[in-house]
Amino acid sequence: MAIQDLAQDAISLLKKLIETQSFSSEEDKTALLIEDWFTRYNIDFTRTKNNVWAVNKHFDKSKPTLLLNSHHDTVKPNSAYTNDPFKAFVEDGKLFGLGSNDAGGCLVSLIATFTHFYNQENLKYNLVVVASAEEESSGPNGLNSMLSIIPKVDVAIVGEPTLMNLAVAEKGLVVFEAVIEGTPSHAAHPNDNNAIYNAIEALQWFKDFKFEKRSKALGDVKLTVTQINAGSQHNVVPGHVDLVIDVRVNDAYSNSEIAQILQEKAPVTSIKPRSLRLNSSSIPVEHDLVKAGIAMGRTTYGSPTLSDQAVLTCPSLKLGPGDSTRSHSANEFIYVNEIEEGVKIYIELLNRVIE
Repeated sequence: MAIQDLAQDAISLLKKLIETQSFSSEEDKTALLIEDWFTRYNIDFTRTKNNVWAVNKHFDKSKPTLLLNSHHDTVKPNSAYTNDPFKAFVEDGKLFGLGSNDAGGCLVSLIATFTHFYNQENLKYNLVVVASAEEESSGPNGLNSMLSIIPKVDVAIVGEPTLMNLAVAEKGLVVFEAVIEGTPSHAAHPNDNNAIYNAIEALQWFKDFKFEKRSKALGDVKLTVTQINAGSQHNVVPGHVDLVIDVRVNDAYSNSEIAQILQEKAPVTSIKPRSLRLNSSSIPVEHDLVKAGIAMGRTTYGSPTLSDQAVLTCPSLKLGPGDSTRSHSANEFIYVNEIEEGVKIYIELLNRVIE
């Protein structure tokens, strides 16, 4: 089938996906649409909960395996939408609708790419495609749950909007909950141990603190206090202040190292990570995928945003049509020609590496 025809079929699939609600953990109906694609193209597939996956027809256990992955769940539409988020329509070359950019365009482009290669023999790599669930919520039944089910993966392309440039590294994420204690009391009486006042020093420390190691691809670790909560009524000095700290981790640190540093140095009563599993990720710039992309004129960069790369331990490249700045925005859209270009670039990239 001609690449252009595959791309047009992918766009038709994306329109159907947009018009089918698929919030995280509620992707059962979009999974059916993806199943229908594989059925129409005579591709053997498996569905595991709301994850739909397949391997190439001539899978060979003696060869390394390349994962093609993107997700079909979406966030809920924000209140600033003026369009119907579940109506797919094209205007001025833009395909509008919830999930069009994040990450529907990437998903359908990768599915089309897998379909292009599915029947080919004598590939240097096996291919496995996973249309995964629960990416937006980092839930337990997404790509992370598939890694023990699908064949062992040696390298991955994760479809997220990058303007088809090569995100060779991605920051990890650790969210911390911290407590600053003081002495609870009636507001009318003296109190030299007011937890809220104690928080001033801690907040200034978090604002000023810098992790020493800088990454060439990802820059500095970014630490941000994003939530603060204290007190229940006007005349009571609270006994503690609760903080939430968002830390975007570069590839110079492990998440465990970040936790150890903050637990040793932060001027708080306690600080604990919610999870340490969302790690930074990268792929060597000398990897064949990266070298092939550079030879095609694509640029490399480090991504500050989190994706399902965080659950992979193999080298992984984030690459896809669309623009990350449009993700989770009101009246989300992707350009139709971005999807057409995405399919062509994915196929050309793999042609240079796996044929």
